[in-house]
Amino acid sequence: MLEEVEDHQDIIVRVAALDIAKASLVCCSRVPGPAGTGKRSQEVMSYPTMTRSLQVLADRLMDLRVSRVVMEATSDYWKPVFYLLEAYGFEVWLVNAKDVKHLPGRPKTDRLDAVWLCKIAERQMIRPSFVPPPPIRKLRDLTRYRAALISDCTGEKNRVEKLLEDAQIKLSVVASDIFGVSGRDMMAQLIAGQRDPKVLAQLARTQLRVKISQLEEAFVGRFSDHHAFLLTRMLARVDTINADIADLDSRIEAEIAPFASAVARLDEIPGVGTRVAQVIIAEIGLDMTRFPTPGHLTSWARFAPSVKESAGRKKGKGTTGHGDAYLAGALGQAAVSAAKTNTFLGERYRRIARRRGKQKAIVAIGRSILVIVWHLMSDPDARFHDLGPDFYDNRLGPERSKRNHIRHLEALGYKVTLEPAAA
Repeated sequence: MLEEVEDHQDIIVRVAALDIAKASLVCCSRVPGPAGTGKRSQEVMSYPTMTRSLQVLADRLMDLRVSRVVMEATSDYWKPVFYLLEAYGFEVWLVNAKDVKHLPGRPKTDRLDAVWLCKIAERQMIRPSFVPPPPIRKLRDLTRYRAALISDCTGEKNRVEKLLEDAQIKLSVVASDIFGVSGRDMMAQLIAGQRDPKVLAQLARTQLRVKISQLEEAFVGRFSDHHAFLLTRMLARVDTINADIADLDSRIEAEIAPFASAVARLDEIPGVGTRVAQVIIAEIGLDMTRFPTPGHLTSWARFAPSVKESAGRKKGKGTTGHGDAYLAGALGQAAVSAAKTNTFLGERYRRIARRRGKQKAIVAIGRSILVIVWHLMSDPDARFHDLGPDFYDNRLGPERSKRNHIRHLEALGYKVTLEPAAA
C-alpha cells in the first residue's frame, strides 16, 4: 500500500562547506551556474585560519551571496571560524563528523572532503548540531571550567591521602573528611614538626573528639620532612584551586543573573540545586524551540535508548550512547540526590532500582528531570508540581495494589489472610 510522505527535494542554492584544520581550511562553494544552463558552479580554495585570512574568506562568501556555511566539529578549531562567520551574518551550521563521512573506499583529501560536505549540505542531507547563543556560551565556558577545577581539586586531595598513607598516618580511617577544620589543623601541625600522637589528637573538634583514642593510634607513623615538603605543596595547591573556584562562582552568578528566574524554577525540582541548574542552562540554553518535544531533548542528551534493528532483531540492548558529559554529570548528581527524597522522583527511583538496578534507575530519573526541564523552559509561567510519592499507588488503585502486595508476600513463602480494619 502506497502512502504519502513529506520529502523535500529543494536544494540550498548558494552554499559553502569548510574542512577545517588547525592552521588552514579548505572552502568549497557551490552556486548557480550561467543562466539557462541549469548547471552549478563550484569553487574550492584554501585559506589560513588566521583572523585576517578568515575575514577574506567571509568577504568572498558575501560576494558569492552564500546563504549557509557548513563545517565539521573538528576539535576546537571550528570555533573561531564559526564565531567570525556568525558575526558576519551567515547562517552557520556545525555538523557531527560521523554524519558526513565520505563513502567507504573513496580517496580522502581535505579538498574532496570539502566538496563532499558541500554536496550533501546543498541537498539538505545533514542536520546541524546545537550551538548555543553567545550569552549561554560564556556561561558554559565558566561552568565547564569550574567542573575541571573541581576535578583537579579532588585529584589533589586524593594525592594528600595517598601521601599520608605512605607515611603510615591513618587519619582518613578515623575522620570522614580530612580536609575539615580539625584535619587541616592536624596536617598543619605535622608540617610544623609536631609528631606527638596525643598532641595531634587533641586538635580534634566537635564530634571528632569522641574518637581521641583512635586518632592517637592513627598518628603513630613515620611522617618525615620529605612528607612535610610534599604535603605543604599539595595543601597550597588545594587552597589555590578552592580560591579559583570561589572566583568562578562569583563570575557565574554575575553571568547567570539575567536567567535568575529560570534558575529558581529549576531549583524547585527535587535533586536540582542552584549549581546543577546553572549547568543545565549552560548546556541546553533557554530556547526550547531547538528541541520540538521532550523526546528530542532526551535523545540529543543521549538519555533515551538508541534504536538499532536489523532483520527484525533489535540490537544494542537499549544503550543510550555518549552525549554531553557535563550535562550527564549534572543530571546524574541530581538523580542521586532526588533518590533520597520522599517525592515522586524518589519513589520512581526506588521502584526502578528494585527491578533493574541502581544505574538504570539513575539514568531513568535523569531523563525524567530532563523532561521536566523542557516543560519548565518551554513555558516561562510553568512551575514544578510534585506528584507525590503515593502517585503510583493512587494511579494503580487499591485493588491492584492489594494484589501486588499479596503476590509478593506469597512469593516469600507466606500465607496471606486479609481482614478489614475496624472503622
